[in-house]
Amino acid sequence: NPKVLLKTSKGDITLELYPAKAPITVKNILAYVNDKFYDGLIFHRVIPGFMVQGGGMTADMHEKQANAPIKNESGNGLTNARGTVAMARTNDLDSATCQFYINLVDNFRLDEMKYCSFGKGVAGMDGVDAIAKVQTGSKRGHRDVPLEPITVLSATVVK
Repeated sequence: NPKVLLKTSKGDITLELYPAKAPITVKNILAYVNDKFYDGLIFHRVIPGFMVQGGGMTADMHEKQANAPIKNESGNGLTNARGTVAMARTNDLDSATCQFYINLVDNFRLDEMKYCSFGKGVAGMDGVDAIAKVQTGSKRGHRDVPLEPITVLSATVVK
C-alpha cells in the first residue's frame, strides 16, 4: 500500500492508503501529492474530540483550485475509526476533491453518512493529537480555524 508523509509544522504524519478498498480516492489523493498541491496548505478546521481537516485552504483562508470531484467510495469496508483518513465533501455525495480529514476518535456515524475512509495514520498520531489541542477561532467566515496556521510543509509518497 502506498504511504504519504505529511511534514507539518506540528510534526510528521504518515498515512497508509488502501487502493484495494478505495481505488478512485487513492488515485486522486496521490495525484494531488505528486503535483505538490498540498505543500504550503493548512489544516483549516480543527474540532477536538472529532477530527482535523486540511488539504484545500491557504493560511489566509483562500480555497485552492481543486480538480474535478470524484465518485464517492464509501461502503468499502473501511470505517471512520480513530486515526483513519477520509474525504471531506459537501452534502453532495460525489463532491469530494482535495480536502481530507483525520479522525481523532471513532466517528462511525460518518460511515452511515457515507464519508469515504481511504487510509489511516500509521505514524505521527501524536502530531495529529497536537493539532487537535491548538486554539481555534473564526477567520474569513470559517469557524474552528487554528489561530496560528498549521502548515503542511510537504506531502510526499514514501516507500
